[in-house]
Amino acid sequence: MNDLGKIISQLEHQRTAIDRAISALREIGGEVQTQHVTRAAKAKTAVKRHLSPEGRRRIVEATKRRWAAKRAADALQRSPAKKAAAKRSA
Repeated sequence: MNDLGKIISQLEHQRTAIDRAISALREIGGEVQTQHVTRAAKAKTAVKRHLSPEGRRRIVEATKRRWAAKRAADALQRSPAKKAAAKRSA
């Protein structure tokens, strides 16, 4: 447990040093840096994509086709003995 306490203490010390470094950089950069970061953050959140009902319908249809093809392929690979066993267990 003593090692855990040392690790926590070291991490807190590093966090304090990082906080001081960030505040010093903000003082040097002034408002220009803060505005730049804010614009970048807004640009990321502003681009939010929405799916149209038609697009969603196409995705659903494609998924259904894929699963139908997989089921058909699985059915072809099953032997008659497996089919009979599956019917008995159902």
